[in-house]
Amino acid sequence: MERVNLFQRELIVRSASGLALGLAILGGIYLGNPYWFALCLLICMASLGEYYRMISQKGHVSRVVGFGAGISSLFAAVYSEDPAVLLPLLAAAPMLVLFVELARKHILGESHGITSSGGTAAGILYIVLPWSFMVVLRDHMWGTYLLVTLFACTWSCDVFSYLVGSRWGETPLCPTVSPKKTVEGFLGGLTGSLLCGGCLAYYWGMAPFSIILIALFCGTFGQVGDLAESLLKREAGIKDTGDLIPGHGGMLDRFDSILVNSVLVFFVFGVLW
Repeated sequence: MERVNLFQRELIVRSASGLALGLAILGGIYLGNPYWFALCLLICMASLGEYYRMISQKGHVSRVVGFGAGISSLFAAVYSEDPAVLLPLLAAAPMLVLFVELARKHILGESHGITSSGGTAAGILYIVLPWSFMVVLRDHMWGTYLLVTLFACTWSCDVFSYLVGSRWGETPLCPTVSPKKTVEGFLGGLTGSLLCGGCLAYYWGMAPFSIILIALFCGTFGQVGDLAESLLKREAGIKDTGDLIPGHGGMLDRFDSILVNSVLVFFVFGVLW
């Protein structure tokens, strides 16, 4: 009985905070820029801060350079006519960190060149670039549909995975990384994502292939992305990356799957399509 009550309380908290965040995301998507850009910037910087705080458990990281390059990259994604301007910004960040570490070595006799340049650049690639892609996708001819499908299918996957795994999960999926993840939960998440994609395609009266393809990405690679973030947290020795979202943890905990899914959606529909 106590376990059931705990589950119900946790479900209520997760649902309430998830609903509020979901409404904010959908509102930003439909309103478009500059509202969508501002929301992406806030979430991206909060996630980047959590990431840098997490990896600093293992080594030094240059937050100033990381945040500076991250903000510059997001602004470039919106206001630059050529998205290729992101490339020199990304290349400049680790170089600038190395220059700083060179000065540190000369003045203080110590440096963190390897961990600081690598960790700073990894945060930009892992977090800033995916959010930059989502900013760019909003201006795509099908941008609203792509982003709504991306978020709705990812969230449906999370909800179904949580519900099915909590109720029927018995077979461990990857116990060395996330002991609570189960094969049943993974399949439940995939099913939820595909169902959501099918419902959206029917509601919009669109050919289902593109929507179902995004749903397939969200139901498979998105869950792998969640496990990848769990791997980072396990190595850092923490349970959550933060506590900004009740019942979910930090921003990075909530949007870890979105990061992977957005890269795939942008590559297929923003580059190849």
